[in-house]
Amino acid sequence: MTMRWKLLISILVFGFFSKAIWADEAALRKAIQPHFADSKIESLKKTPYLGLYEVVVGDEVFYTDAKADYFFFGHVIDTKTRTSMTNERIQEIKAARRVPLDSLPLESAIKVVKGDGKRRVAIFTDPNCPYCKQLEKELLNVTNVTIYTLLYPVLKGSMELSKKIWCSDNKIKAWDDFMLKGVAPTSKDCETPLDVLVKSGQENKVSGTPTLIFADGSVVGGMIPATAIEEKLESASKSK
Repeated sequence: MTMRWKLLISILVFGFFSKAIWADEAALRKAIQPHFADSKIESLKKTPYLGLYEVVVGDEVFYTDAKADYFFFGHVIDTKTRTSMTNERIQEIKAARRVPLDSLPLESAIKVVKGDGKRRVAIFTDPNCPYCKQLEKELLNVTNVTIYTLLYPVLKGSMELSKKIWCSDNKIKAWDDFMLKGVAPTSKDCETPLDVLVKSGQENKVSGTPTLIFADGSVVGGMIPATAIEEKLESASKSK
């Protein structure tokens, strides 16, 4: 058999198996989806261990067999390195996550400009969240930044409190007084964008407060110190 025919046969065989693999993954995705009717399968790929497939739905990572007869939730541990392969993938997914800053309802934020305001960060925050209050103290040490505070009242009693803060004559002062000094805002009624903000948080998978979103779209969940905020602001501004 000539080299030309061998090459042609190799290409045809490779193409056949490639299609078979893709067909299997498509069928597998179709079999998994009904179990998560309200969520999108973000990723599906075969792992190098036990013939399992890794499935990512929302923030959840789990495993299934080739026919989706069984789902396996938990961590896969590499016994040689004693590391969690699952945790590594979760961290990779979080690091790769991006939410375009300008896609957020920034017009409904409590906006504070410090210094030249060139660097930007949006923060989904709840007034009753203790970590959010710690974050506000850290932000006092951050300069040359525009901060968009997006009220995200997900804790008990936070909706009414957020309404009072938003409806205050001076939103910035009302926010700072409560978060830094514990001074509650006075009662007042007005139209608020809170439903829009909550919807935005849910659509962008904000599962906890505080959640910071930087100019490059990178997302950081939880309270971080001023030094880490400064580093993220700098790296985000350079990557634009």
